[in-house]
Amino acid sequence: MITQGSPSDTDEQLANTVGKPVTGAQIRIVTEDGRVAGIGEDGEVQVRGPMVAKGYTSTELTEAAFVDGYFRTGDVGHVREDGHVVLTGRLKDIIIRKGENISAKEIEDLLYAHPKVGDVAVIGLPDRERGERVCAVIERPESGDEFTFDEMVAYLAEQGLTRFKTPEQLEIVDALPRNETLRKVLKYKLREEFAEKAWP
Repeated sequence: MITQGSPSDTDEQLANTVGKPVTGAQIRIVTEDGRVAGIGEDGEVQVRGPMVAKGYTSTELTEAAFVDGYFRTGDVGHVREDGHVVLTGRLKDIIIRKGENISAKEIEDLLYAHPKVGDVAVIGLPDRERGERVCAVIERPESGDEFTFDEMVAYLAEQGLTRFKTPEQLEIVDALPRNETLRKVLKYKLREEFAEKAWP
């Protein structure tokens, strides 16, 4: 554990952050170009302190996982003015479209709130022109209502999502693939399924 909420936190802080660093945890946010990020600027969350293991039994894994004594969590996020940490995604969940970084989680959080979306996974698919294109894979809700591509585009625009982040592809499925233990969505299976599909 590297952050936690507090009884003295406001409702807003509890709802929108993962809390402040715990005692002894030193957290820094590192941008893609290796620079320590400023307040409110997204980058990889890195941590050091007594709660972090010294390394792996493999020297190669240790060298890949630690930078300047900081453990690379693989989480993407930022630190706010109030010192609270906000997680916005995972490094593996960053879609690079025409050189622009797009957080899958940001789009997923918006789509999940729509009544015609039972669940959602946003993935990047190979694209010759863009590098990657953004694909939203939506699980039908219990009502069975179908969510159309045009509805999705209009809804995301209403929510204020920047145009270049809007998915170019929409796939509807009865159920998202999940592992049996944690019921986590298996995005690699979705990438395998839809990467070769003719589009558009």
